[in-house]
Amino acid sequence: MSWLAVLTALAPENVLLAGIVVLIVMEIVTSKARSSLAVSLLAVAASAAAAALLYSGGYAATPFPGHYSIDPAGSLGKAIVLALALPVLLMSREDFAKDGQFHILVLSSLYGFCLLLSSDSFLTLFLGLEIMALPVYVLVLLAFKRPESPEAALKYLILGGTATAMFLMGVSLLYGGSGTLSISVFAAGLRSADTMATAGVTLILLAFFLKGAIVPFHAWAPDAYEGASIPVTAYMATIIKAGVLLAALRLFGTEVVSRPTDDLLAFLPLVSIVWGNLAAMRQTSFRRMIAYSSIAHAGYLYYAFLGDGATRLQAVLFYLVAYGLMNLLAFASLPPGNDDVSRDRLDNLKGLFQRKPFSALMIGMAMLSLAGIPPFPGFVAKFLIFKNVMAAGYTVYAVLGLVGSYLGIYFYLRVIQYMFMSADEPAVASRVSGRAALGAGILCLVPVLLVTVFPGWVLARL
Repeated sequence: MSWLAVLTALAPENVLLAGIVVLIVMEIVTSKARSSLAVSLLAVAASAAAAALLYSGGYAATPFPGHYSIDPAGSLGKAIVLALALPVLLMSREDFAKDGQFHILVLSSLYGFCLLLSSDSFLTLFLGLEIMALPVYVLVLLAFKRPESPEAALKYLILGGTATAMFLMGVSLLYGGSGTLSISVFAAGLRSADTMATAGVTLILLAFFLKGAIVPFHAWAPDAYEGASIPVTAYMATIIKAGVLLAALRLFGTEVVSRPTDDLLAFLPLVSIVWGNLAAMRQTSFRRMIAYSSIAHAGYLYYAFLGDGATRLQAVLFYLVAYGLMNLLAFASLPPGNDDVSRDRLDNLKGLFQRKPFSALMIGMAMLSLAGIPPFPGFVAKFLIFKNVMAAGYTVYAVLGLVGSYLGIYFYLRVIQYMFMSADEPAVASRVSGRAALGAGILCLVPVLLVTVFPGWVLARL
């Protein structure tokens, strides 16, 4: 390929890289940190647009044979997740208005995410995973607002390192048995009876379970979500979750899973659905509640790998769109508080409809969708997952998963009860919600309405 063709194929990554360089230079030579937000927004928006153009044109190329290739499905995933990062950047204005380091770390993490969706070898997949994850360990600590943050970051770092070790051990076993680092050996290992191949596949799958916060590898998520600032928690709950699932999708491709992998893919996600929903009922912190909710939703997403390979991409992408938009809408609409702890308390939502009706309506819409109540997109997303699971013959697991999902309705409706049916909390002195947070909410609301009213139109384009 010519250099021009390589630059075209890597346009989303190159735009992000240019944004990182500009932000670093700005940190060194100027004190106008407020410009960092504008630069990062421009870079991410341009990168998402470049990925969308590559997808719409059906662009496919192999800039680095055997390691890195561009295809329409990967470009679509990049465009969707990069677009979801825009509300996160807008939400960050309040906490990171004078901190250019935040934007450098976010763009670096997004660069790693883009590498994941074009990886053809375990080498580039590993680099993408680590470049995506390493900045997030720092982001948890960057807006140090509560004493639990260092412990949360350390726990996240240690367990993230454990996942990396498991991943590399699995890769080494597959490489030892096949002599190649191509990710295609993972799909071959799914249908292989060889002990070494099965062990390698299992270790890699468990590493993705740890990074996706599947029970019993979920212990880092509640502490990390609670210890981080709201924009960072929103980033972990949406972008990092999407990156892990889409990387796993890259590995599985359209391969149909069989024993013993299907037992692992069915049982642990089912436990995550049940435990995540049960544990969320007892939380008094909004972010911890969302953390346990995300554990349950990770279970739903991994259920998709039990279904038919041909429909797997559509089901996962639609779920990530619905789940990501609703989480971002809820975080963007949270009312302000005197400090980070008071803002995070669920009691802070009592009587919210009387104080801030728009915020209450937005959070209420997000909770109903996350619970899977029609006509919101969360219902369609869960329907696609469970339909595919039942079509693949896993009827018992599908029924048990549906029963487990009903448990989540309680704590989502509790949030709505607090906002609409509880007495208004006594007024306290607090900051006024910024325009950037309002803009982030509106930026999420428009696609939410589109997906809610025209889910078939959206599905036809995935």
